[in-house]
Amino acid sequence: MTPRLIIFAKAPLPGQAKTRLIPALGPEGAAHLAARMLRRAVQAALASSVAPVELCATPAPEHPAWRQALPAELRQQLAWSDQGSGDLGARLLRAAARIHAQGEAPILLGTDCPALDAATLRRAAQELAGHDALMIPSTDGGYVLLGLRRFHPLVFRRIPWSTDAVAMRTRRRMAALGWRWAEFPALPDIDEPKDLCWIPPHWRLSVSDHACRFPHSHQPQESLQYA
Repeated sequence: MTPRLIIFAKAPLPGQAKTRLIPALGPEGAAHLAARMLRRAVQAALASSVAPVELCATPAPEHPAWRQALPAELRQQLAWSDQGSGDLGARLLRAAARIHAQGEAPILLGTDCPALDAATLRRAAQELAGHDALMIPSTDGGYVLLGLRRFHPLVFRRIPWSTDAVAMRTRRRMAALGWRWAEFPALPDIDEPKDLCWIPPHWRLSVSDHACRFPHSHQPQESLQYA
């Protein structure tokens, strides 16, 4: 089963993107950071060269915001799909079911983790080949990547999205299904002002706290195995 990278992305529109960062950055600043993280995620996925890359978008791919958010040379290398309606779980489930029905293994990721680089994506695809699933948790209790060689709707249903219980509940579901999965060490999402210390040092933003060092995710990481 060949993999497919599915990037879940929201258009970086001022006042609508990264709203929890608006108190620190303002609407324009939060949207600028969202656009920067979107480009980073797309570039990393394409540079990994492990699979076709699809951008699962909201609003729909036809929205003019996407032409502003991504240069043509990146847009043209992507397959595009519409996230559709429903909560995050419904959208993830729909995309994963569609890709699995095509005979491919979906590797689902977002755009909020600049530490998720091409080397990590290559390792994730390699590790997934020997497991039913692979997870890269986020430090806030969610996950930044979920790869699935097997599929079941329970992995996405009745999960308390946007809470620190997402990864734990997902592990419980996979265990109940009898799956074998691997995990990489947790990586930081950038969702709230306190997370801004994780931006790459060379990104220039009007924020006061750059005390944290950006994690060197290109270095080898040990994976954990679960059965």
